[in-house]
Amino acid sequence: MRKLITLFALIATIMTFSSCSENYSNGTRIGTVNKFSKSGLIWKSWEGHMNLTQTGMTSTASDFEFSLDNDNEPEGLVKVLDSAMNYGWKVELSYHETAGKNWLNNRGSTNHFITSCKVMNRNFSNNISDMRTSSGKCDTIVMITIPYDSAKKKGWIH
Repeated sequence: MRKLITLFALIATIMTFSSCSENYSNGTRIGTVNKFSKSGLIWKSWEGHMNLTQTGMTSTASDFEFSLDNDNEPEGLVKVLDSAMNYGWKVELSYHETAGKNWLNNRGSTNHFITSCKVMNRNFSNNISDMRTSSGKCDTIVMITIPYDSAKKKGWIH
């Protein structure tokens, strides 16, 4: 009986370690980040939640939980994701998924680790100051022209 238990434990250990994969899957997801925070009891990690989009519209039925890898956090990614959440930017997140390599959640709470973030478009509905990019220039300005006579009649021109 002892040999049978030892054999079973050995087989279980071999199966567990042979099924572990650092890159179980790779992919991209597009949507808007609606949660991004640093959390954890023992190991603090950046965790997030994103509403996925389908054909240009946000879908509440599909969501994506992700983490930033504590062992390999890309530089500047925290700042971009935080801005995307605060300003409602649509982003494309590239990720890799692990299988069996994050048992203690020391790298993050999920097995989906973000490797890069590409801003698809920005929502400028909040303030004019939100239109400034990192270079200090505006991305887009919309100009509406109104005939002089109409503007004068409405009192917009004195």
